[in-house]
Amino acid sequence: MTDMLSRPGSRDGGSPQPPDPSVAAPTKPVLLSAVIGAGACLLTGLLACAAVAVIGWLAASFGGASGAVRAGATVWLVAHKAGATFGGGSVTIAPLGLTLFLAWCLYRAGRFTARVSGADKTGELAVASGALAVTYGLGALIIALLTSDNTVKVSPVSAFLGAATLAIVAGTAGVLVESGAAADIADATPTGLRDAVPAAAAAVLTVIATASLLYAVILAIHFSRVTSMLELLDAGVVGSVVLFALCLMLLPNVLLYVVAFVAGPGFQLGVGTSVAPTGVVVGNLPALPLLAAVPADGATSTYLLVLTAVVPLAAGVVAGLVITRRGLKTVEAEALGWDAFALRGAIAALLGGLALLVLMVLAGGAAGPGRMAEVGIPGAIPAAGVLTAGMAIGAAITAGVVAARRPGVPEADTGPGGIER
Repeated sequence: MTDMLSRPGSRDGGSPQPPDPSVAAPTKPVLLSAVIGAGACLLTGLLACAAVAVIGWLAASFGGASGAVRAGATVWLVAHKAGATFGGGSVTIAPLGLTLFLAWCLYRAGRFTARVSGADKTGELAVASGALAVTYGLGALIIALLTSDNTVKVSPVSAFLGAATLAIVAGTAGVLVESGAAADIADATPTGLRDAVPAAAAAVLTVIATASLLYAVILAIHFSRVTSMLELLDAGVVGSVVLFALCLMLLPNVLLYVVAFVAGPGFQLGVGTSVAPTGVVVGNLPALPLLAAVPADGATSTYLLVLTAVVPLAAGVVAGLVITRRGLKTVEAEALGWDAFALRGAIAALLGGLALLVLMVLAGGAAGPGRMAEVGIPGAIPAAGVLTAGMAIGAAITAGVVAARRPGVPEADTGPGGIER
């Protein structure tokens, strides 16, 4: 009876033996895992866009369901920076809200690929990332071919390149994190550069958060414009859902425009328009609730010019605090002077400025024919330069001052002859 009640793997009713490490959970081939992950990501994004388009078709009184699905697929392609051209112009401006959602899906797909395949070697990780990107890119190419017709055309090459690029960035991040390679890379990175990355992220988030707060305040002040636009559109319940989804997809673009406004060069909402602290020239704008916060033509308030100096400096202060907080916990902190911490702060500001530059460039493009052919931040490089300079000053001074004021290391009490007591 005792033998019958003993656990499998144990002998004479004793404690069970540890599992054999050679008997591991079954894994799938790397290529198959990457194809499954990319396919799932493709279906998720396409179904989300198609669902919103079909909801809009239900609210409209014209067109067919197939046209609505094709429109949703076109929006999905444009989110990868694959421009769609039609008779009167083109649309190349990517709705960054949708792009971020797709990047998150690809990140999850990368983690799925690494987890299911059990990839942990360098070659396997490279194959996983490459197969995920190529599969996703080929899917976008096929969708571009199926979507294009006599009315709207999407370049298959640009669809492949845009989708593959997004997949190689977000998917590789997921593969590296899930496999543990990201932690190994972080351990092998010099301490100064490793600390500069989260400090740069903190600076970028500070700038975007400040711009978001400014945008929210101005939108609340002009909330009557929002209600007027909604009454003018008269979209109904179903149409309002589509309008809300559209605004949600374009919200990151608008916030980056506010960042450029705070930096000084400003942005444009059409050919010959300008929205900057020095003045506003826009004329008539589309009836989009997100644009209700755009100031009227003419001079702007003087306090907005102050933000051009204050916001980058504040972001730099945050980066400097992150640098010193992380740096003072390291082993080599006692051997580093204030100038080393100041240099790390400047490096963090440079990384943050580069990140903001990339985001501001991605936020622009063509939004239609005529005057809407140029929308975005034409002065992205000067705007990023102003932000980088301000953040570098704030980060370097903050990191240097905090490091210089840290408690000194107590000297050992020595007796005659220099012998420590």
